[in-house]
Amino acid sequence: MEVEEEKEAFPSNNDCLAEGKCDGQILKEINSEPTESFDVQNSLPEGKKEFVAPAVGMEFESYDDAYNYYNCYAKEAGFRVRVKNSWFKRNSREKYGAVLCCSSQGFKRIKDVNRLRKETRTGCPAMIRMRVVDSKRWRVLEVTHEHNHLLGAKIYKSVKKMGSGARSKLQSSSDAEVRKIKLYRALVIDAVGNGTPNCNATGGRKFSDHPHQLNLRKGDSQAIYNYLCRLQLTNPNFFYLMDFTDEGCLRNVFWVDSRCRASCGYFGDVIYVDNTCMSNRYETPLVALVGVNHHGQTVLLGCGLLAGETVESYTWLFKAWLTCVSGQYPQTIITDRCKALQTAIAEVFPKSNHRFSLSLIMKRVPEKLGGLRNYDAIRKTFVKAVFETLKVIEFEAAWGFMIQHFGVTDHEWLRSLYEDRARWAPVYLKDTFFAGLSASRPGENLSPFFDKYVHKQTPLKEFLDKYELALQKKHKEETLADIESRNSSPELRTRCSFELQLSKLYTREIFKRFQFEVEEMYSCFSTTQLHVDGPIIIFLVKERVLAEGNRREIRDYEEVPSKYILSRCKKDYKRFYVPDQGSYNVDSIDHMQWFNQLYRSALQVVEEGAISLDHYKVALQAFEDSLNRVHVVEEKQD
Repeated sequence: MEVEEEKEAFPSNNDCLAEGKCDGQILKEINSEPTESFDVQNSLPEGKKEFVAPAVGMEFESYDDAYNYYNCYAKEAGFRVRVKNSWFKRNSREKYGAVLCCSSQGFKRIKDVNRLRKETRTGCPAMIRMRVVDSKRWRVLEVTHEHNHLLGAKIYKSVKKMGSGARSKLQSSSDAEVRKIKLYRALVIDAVGNGTPNCNATGGRKFSDHPHQLNLRKGDSQAIYNYLCRLQLTNPNFFYLMDFTDEGCLRNVFWVDSRCRASCGYFGDVIYVDNTCMSNRYETPLVALVGVNHHGQTVLLGCGLLAGETVESYTWLFKAWLTCVSGQYPQTIITDRCKALQTAIAEVFPKSNHRFSLSLIMKRVPEKLGGLRNYDAIRKTFVKAVFETLKVIEFEAAWGFMIQHFGVTDHEWLRSLYEDRARWAPVYLKDTFFAGLSASRPGENLSPFFDKYVHKQTPLKEFLDKYELALQKKHKEETLADIESRNSSPELRTRCSFELQLSKLYTREIFKRFQFEVEEMYSCFSTTQLHVDGPIIIFLVKERVLAEGNRREIRDYEEVPSKYILSRCKKDYKRFYVPDQGSYNVDSIDHMQWFNQLYRSALQVVEEGAISLDHYKVALQAFEDSLNRVHVVEEKQD
């Protein structure tokens, strides 16, 4: 059955793909003069000929995807789209074919000639014809590119009316359009195989041929698009940015869901850049930005898919994260020893302390030193120099003894490690806050955040499916730890008043770590005051420690750290901490700032409300009361 449709392509909900959704918006077209010059001969705007034009053989997952692509192409080329014909199955309203054409196609009917509306149709032949094929995808079967009229730019402005979901996002529509159109370019390149540099002949991923664009298999761009669209609709504070080459190929992607974005406010002071997938050439080119919460658990602060381990890609990623957190610099950044990372961090986070992951360094000891003669003895000496020296002079002496005694002065890896010692050796980092993300004793490892969810051969599309499963597990673990910390009293092991004090304040896991230190205190004896310098008092403290062969040694300590309580380790940290200290000095017209602050405040109520049934009832009633009060304000304004 054929149906003639006179439907012009105004932006619809499906058109809106950006950092902010526009569900519920009714967009109103505003006529304006063309803002660009156009090449009439080639029917494309000057400077925009790199856009992948419609071609026979292109396939899309749905009619909406195909329609949105052609609409995006038309906007950039300078014409509007109309649905000329549609075909539906005889016994259902399921669409199986369509023709999309330029709005200037055909001519007015005779009975419409006397209308006051200006004639705009010229019989333009530009069109695409498509239909559903056996794969259930929509395939382009016929294309006509030529127009018989001048092309001009149209500017679509909003907003005539918005629903409640749309009020939360009032960002620049022009930026949204740019990202949307570029994403469709990537989708078309992916679907058509045009410029198949993203794939090799066997469908596997290559890493060296095209280091400046995201290495994707066929269908990966569509998977990314579908994933971002779904999160955009279901995640109210979802944030993402995309980076494209001049040819429209997807280069880098960054996203943060609402829970992770809230965690950035609480736990963004220390970040671990987990580039395990990149450095080990995983199928999924993933980089995770990881923090640690008040239970000592790792939390996700952002995810990126990068073209390669380059300064450009890492710089883009960090700038994207900085945009998401409104320019709040982390105090400490922990990474692998990577020159590209080091350069990018120096540019984007010049005020942050950049440190190298000690656990990753220790993990590479067998690989880097395993081939040396006397490896076991070298490894023991190395570990002792790293973990048992208390002063810089002791570390320097132990390191010097190791390279001289075992004849490894010219070993490249050890030499480079020594040059970077101020970024990883514990003796140099006593003033650096790690929040528990640094190995403090041998054998401690920092596992990849998506460990057990992503392996070397995991396809990108499979990772996107597993992403939410991994986060759900992490969120459940944090919720259970919250409940356990608030509803249980840990067993005390000493009569120290500060042990009792912190058992009431710290979360259960953090208190266990503190309690271990309290117990170790009983190994100390013969505390002697050596020197007083104003508020600083230097003591000599002796401690009996367990050495090799179960021998007891006595070690001298000359410093006692100040006694303080870390707020971020407390049970009620989230309850009283407001991430944005300037939230009450809001801009009178900045709708995004309003939304972000309201969302953060609401999320605190949600997290507290999930503790028990009584908490839930109170929180739900508070939300209902607040909404009623907001409606009262709205009615007064009307």
